[in-house]
Amino acid sequence: MNLHNPATDLPAANALPVPVPEQAPGTPAQQAFRAAVEQVEGLRQRLRELRQEQAEARRRYWQQVGPVAATVVEARRALFGPLEEALLLDYFSRLEHRQIQEVILGNARALQDRFGEDAEDMLRKYGPRRRVDDYDDDAPAAEAPAPTPAIDPHLPPHEQAAAHARARRKTKAQRAEEAAAQEAREQQQRLLSNTKALYRQLARIHHPDLARDPAAQAQKTVLMQRITEAYETNDLYTLLQLLSETGPTEATDEDVLTRYTQALHQQTTELKQQLNALKFGENGFMGSTGKKREQEIRQLKRHLRAEAEYLTHIHRLMQEPEGLRQVLRELAAEGHETI
Repeated sequence: MNLHNPATDLPAANALPVPVPEQAPGTPAQQAFRAAVEQVEGLRQRLRELRQEQAEARRRYWQQVGPVAATVVEARRALFGPLEEALLLDYFSRLEHRQIQEVILGNARALQDRFGEDAEDMLRKYGPRRRVDDYDDDAPAAEAPAPTPAIDPHLPPHEQAAAHARARRKTKAQRAEEAAAQEAREQQQRLLSNTKALYRQLARIHHPDLARDPAAQAQKTVLMQRITEAYETNDLYTLLQLLSETGPTEATDEDVLTRYTQALHQQTTELKQQLNALKFGENGFMGSTGKKREQEIRQLKRHLRAEAEYLTHIHRLMQEPEGLRQVLRELAAEGHETI
């Protein structure tokens, strides 16, 4: 008896139809643009979340060390008075005057960078000043001379001269390449900051007057209201999202999307740098937690109390010119520019 085996009637596995993944609608330029928009939005959201996390961590942190830190801030601000008064005295030499200015600047930076205090007035007042002819906005900034690579002194003179010429050409080419890269970044930044151009691009596509039937006109009217609201509030990202949701109508629009995609890629790089700076930079706040954090806080409190006592001692010395001169000499001997 011949038994029928249904399994033998099944097609081979490689003969089965494979479902094709559904592709995102639109042209390659639209797809790349939408992907860039989504990546930027993801990074922006992560940046917002990280800032909130760190703000909350800082809030808890300053609740514990804030009073001691406030004492240090007050002691550092008290130094500005005697230091600025000393600059008005003929008692100090020109070199000592420069040293006093460095102490003021260093103290202002400590307040700003370590404690988040506003010290911009001191930084502007005593920061390095440019020459009068440097204030010409149209004049290009002077470039620092590029380091000259070492040339083998045992080479014949003509070969040394040729090596120097090659090095100069290479350096000039590098400067030109860096300048071109900087110009490209600035153009991309200008593109992303120009909401008017983006508004016009969207209005040209979605203006209700372009609709042929009442239903389409009503739909475009609603969309145009969103576009106008985003433009009036300078909401660039909403405009970009609206552009990513609607396709280009002409070949020239593809070029617009490509330029925006390139600008968004540059913004992606900058957002990643901001994230890394927030996580791992000097002003980042991704410290430890639990018992280790408690130990760190106790140690920091001890350091801040010692710093406040030292600053109070320095402030007493600065009340007399000779005491300030002693402070300046000690700083110079230790190789420090500021307190």
